[in-house]
Amino acid sequence: MVAPGIAAWGLMTGVAMMNSGMSTFEALLMSLIVYAGSSQLAAIPLLSAGAPMWVVLATGFCVNLRFVVFSAHMRPYVMHLPLWQRCATGYFTADLSYVLFTKRYPHHGSNAEQLGAQQAYLAGNCAVNWLAWVGFSVVGVVLANLVPSQWGLGFAGILALLGILCSLASSRLRLMSAGIAGAAAVAAFALPFKLNILVAIAAAVACCLVLEKTSLGHREPS
Repeated sequence: MVAPGIAAWGLMTGVAMMNSGMSTFEALLMSLIVYAGSSQLAAIPLLSAGAPMWVVLATGFCVNLRFVVFSAHMRPYVMHLPLWQRCATGYFTADLSYVLFTKRYPHHGSNAEQLGAQQAYLAGNCAVNWLAWVGFSVVGVVLANLVPSQWGLGFAGILALLGILCSLASSRLRLMSAGIAGAAAVAAFALPFKLNILVAIAAAVACCLVLEKTSLGHREPS
């Protein structure tokens, strides 16, 4: 269950927004509209420093580019849905809900019953994730003066991500992709706008596409 980690991360993000000088209304609105912890945390110091809006938007865009990869992978699962449902799915699906869903359903359904079961699981997963994040972000906004940022509760969210990562490391190819992504993220850490995240994703995807065509990729299950 990753909800406690997400809740702690959301709580500290709410506190960080209020400590940055944002009004209560602005912080609550950001939690609901943006709904992306990494881009929120990347944008907060820029907003505090009075950076131009295009810089803030560009930073959020770069940090969230990984969702382009997620969306491409999710396409077969949701293309039977009407446009409004696809848009809603895109909004509510976050990193952990995506990973848990694709781990449970590595292949999209071949009939209406299977597709319906997959959508039900995704909807429930996303609902828990959204409630944990937004609910505790609101708590952090309201109780910002009572929750010191020195507690470091946001690290619980990182621990939740690490737990999911370890559960997915089921083959040598996946272990290599995780190692490549981690090394690339550290090597490119000095890049602005959190672009090291994009570099890590691109490096891992490119290397795995090459390795998948070798004997290593053919021997191991996907």
